[in-house]
Amino acid sequence: MFELTKKVIISSLLFSCALYAENKEVSKNEIAQMEQLELLKRAQIKITKAYDIGSLYILNINVQGNADEIYLTKDKKLILSGDLIDVNSGIKITAPADLTGVRGKEAFVYGKGTEEYFLFTDPECPYCKKFESYLPQIENKVKIRVFYFPLESHENAKDLSLYVLSQKTSSQKVEAMFSGADNLDKAKNAKYTQAELAKLEKTLEEQIQIGMKLNVQGTPTIFDKDGKGVVWVNLLEKFGIQIK
Repeated sequence: MFELTKKVIISSLLFSCALYAENKEVSKNEIAQMEQLELLKRAQIKITKAYDIGSLYILNINVQGNADEIYLTKDKKLILSGDLIDVNSGIKITAPADLTGVRGKEAFVYGKGTEEYFLFTDPECPYCKKFESYLPQIENKVKIRVFYFPLESHENAKDLSLYVLSQKTSSQKVEAMFSGADNLDKAKNAKYTQAELAKLEKTLEEQIQIGMKLNVQGTPTIFDKDGKGVVWVNLLEKFGIQIK
């Protein structure tokens, strides 16, 4: 019964959610008031951040050490879980990612433009390679901070990521990124000292942990400078590029 009710409530709210312009962060005082709601108190749920998106609040919560995201109606009478989808764009509505301390930890920066983005990519991901193939067309418009997030389902993604990270200069790393799977023989036959390999693996693990903290679950994942998720197709279309 609860699942059916939840679906009806979410359906009735989706249209108004789709109209929100900006996520407005809720004050600490209001968060403290929300934490006094009976369900949150009983379950010992702590709210780390909250955002007003117009028809709902998005709550970033911590439950016994586990991070999650739920939704609270504006009258504070109903809590919803699950995904909210914008009916216009089809994009999942989520709180912006907290990019504090992330800048400067990327593998390299691509582009000479002013619009800043954060890209989490996998060298064996076909959608990543498709997106990256269009990047030279927007090089002068964007500044993309590139992080490597090899997926376990891609057998050679880790080796290829380490190979890119092993390059000495940013331009060499960019070249290695565009080469993609063509680097596989070089990646498999790369000779690293024990110290070099340990350093590369530490760097890659740090990038993976950053992605996990930002709830990256697949690639390519892109955030804008404010931490809002961006669909790669929509990003390219913004600059007048049609996907072929």
